[in-house]
Amino acid sequence: MTIELRGHHFLCLLTYVGNGYNPAFARAYDGIVERLNAGESIRVVSGADAICQALIANDKDPHCFTERVRARDRRAAADVGALLGHEIAEGAEFELTARSVALLRDAFAQETIRGACHECPWSRLCTRVARAEYPGVRLLPPEPAV
Repeated sequence: MTIELRGHHFLCLLTYVGNGYNPAFARAYDGIVERLNAGESIRVVSGADAICQALIANDKDPHCFTERVRARDRRAAADVGALLGHEIAEGAEFELTARSVALLRDAFAQETIRGACHECPWSRLCTRVARAEYPGVRLLPPEPAV
């Protein structure tokens, strides 16, 4: 199977430690991360994706459809694509690898791919996780230093 993801969720996944808008959202997010960790591929979508579904189901006015969030998607896709060397465009399919996640986390910690994070309510948490070198992250956790 393939997991549909929107642009800015490539950044959110890097620091996901189990927090969410509500418990149902976090449980659904955990399931998506487990599937990615098992090697499932990603298909880039425009708009609401697999992560959004739990929020959409329980929120009468989800932010997932706003222009502000779509702009965040475009910015993140451009930054992530430039870093990884391939376009993150609607319909593109690929897998996240330990190497690509490590590269993304390094750039995220250095704040070179965080333009989409401006005004995000989760930005402070993500900054703390990145500065502490990603303890407790659920997507392909970093290998311990030897």
